[in-house]
Formats: sequence, C-alpha cells, structure tokens
Amino acid sequence: MKIGVLSDTHNAKVYIDKVIPYLEECDLIIHAGDNFSDSKYIHNMTNIDIMAVKGNCDFDNVEEELFFEVEGKNIFLCHGDTYDIKYGMGTIESRAKKIGADIVVFGHTHMPTNIEKDGILYINPGSLALPRGVDYRSFLILNIEKEKINLEEVRI
Repeated sequence: MKIGVLSDTHNAKVYIDKVIPYLEECDLIIHAGDNFSDSKYIHNMTNIDIMAVKGNCDFDNVEEELFFEVEGKNIFLCHGDTYDIKYGMGTIESRAKKIGADIVVFGHTHMPTNIEKDGILYINPGSLALPRGVDYRSFLILNIEKEKINLEEVRI
C-alpha cells in the first residue's frame, strides 16, 4: 500500500497543489495536523481516503490522535505537541510501546525525521509550509508491502 504522509501544511495551498500529483498515486493519505482543514482540501482534490488529526494550531473538533492498522502494521498518528516532541522523543516512545505501534507518524517540529528504535519506526514528513532545520519543503511516501516498509522523502 502506498501512503502519502504530510504535516504542518499551514494552509499553504500553493505547495499543497504541487504535491497533489504525487498524492493521486497513493492508496491512502495521512496528515499529522496543522491545518486540519488542509486534509479536507487534499481529500477533495484527490478523492483518496485520508487519516488526519488536529495539531496545536487547529481548532476543529476532531481527534488529536488515531491508532489504526494498514497492511498488518499498527500506525499511531498524532501531531506531537501533546508529547512534547520538541524536547525529545521519550514521551512519544513510551506511548508507542504501550499501545503496540509499529509506525509512529507525527509533526509539530517541522523537521523531517526517520528513526527506527526498538522495532518502531518514527517518522515526521517535515513541513510543506514552514520547514525548520532544513532548506527544503518535504513530505513522505510510505510503502508497506508484505511486512516490508519503504520510505521515500519527497522534496519540493
């Protein structure tokens, strides 16, 4: 299954529109918050199912985190702010282990992250709107097939 992973798009439709052609090739889209309304826009543009959570800049009455299964992998999706992700991975790692996550998708830092620790993959796609720590805008393509996970960073 091919999954587009975005976060921290902050209503930057000029950049969202640039990634729509990539997302149209996906089976599922994941948005890790800031701006939740962008997930609705992306769904309307692609007609592809989207799993999305609210971020610290969102005021929508939607879930702050989701836990779901894709191709036999348990995915934990959150924005990251409630786990103090800017100050380290400890809190989110504890939560991931407690709930049995295989993959953790988060945002908030606006910095691309791809870390595997204790058998759990932690990924942050970076930001299309306001990248930090890097000089490029980014999102991810996550492929899950037959227990194998491949991750591709796409720079815009």
